Amino acid sequence: MADLWLDLTTAFGETFLMVGIATLFSIIGGLPLGFLMYVTDRHVFWQNRWLYLTGTVAVNIIRSIPFVILLVLLLPLTQFLLGNTIGPIAASVPLSVAAIAFYARLVDGALREVDPGIVEAAEAFGASPLRIITTVLLPEALAGLLRGLTVTLVSLIGYSAMAGIVGGGGVGDLAIRFGYYRYETNVMIITVIALIILVQVVQVVGDYLARRADRRGRR
Repeated sequence: MADLWLDLTTAFGETFLMVGIATLFSIIGGLPLGFLMYVTDRHVFWQNRWLYLTGTVAVNIIRSIPFVILLVLLLPLTQFLLGNTIGPIAASVPLSVAAIAFYARLVDGALREVDPGIVEAAEAFGASPLRIITTVLLPEALAGLLRGLTVTLVSLIGYSAMAGIVGGGGVGDLAIRFGYYRYETNVMIITVIALIILVQVVQVVGDYLARRADRRGRR
């Protein structure tokens, strides 16, 4: 039993590492990409139809590929970037690519929920596009952005479990090695329960932060 808890601790540490790296890149890459898709659309400032189509098509292509297949497709890229394809750091590469595309679409959707009249009023007062983004769009859409990040994080926890298929480690690898190959049902049950608790904690915290940030609910 002591060995089992040690394996579980190691596995969840690897999972947290994978999800943490992917979440960071989803914010660094997905947030600006989502804003770019929004502001280059035909009804918003900085209109650039080709840039918008390029971004949205790339995002849709990545999101349409099942993550298990994406894991395999990006093995050459992982090998090129890191020099190996084994371990949680390597698994974070396809996780990050999937997270960026996933969150970018949610960011775009959250921005489209902002009242267009607020943006038009800011433009009428002569605010620059950058100022509108930082002082109008970002604060107004913050609750939606946090909800989108919560959804992304929950999805990444599920995706990270698949990383065990290609030697990424983490909870998925533990469940496959012990719960599937060795028929140790207790390992599978403990793993599932731990993942359920983790997802519930993430969802509750994300919902709380989104409610706190919801400007519309405080008006």
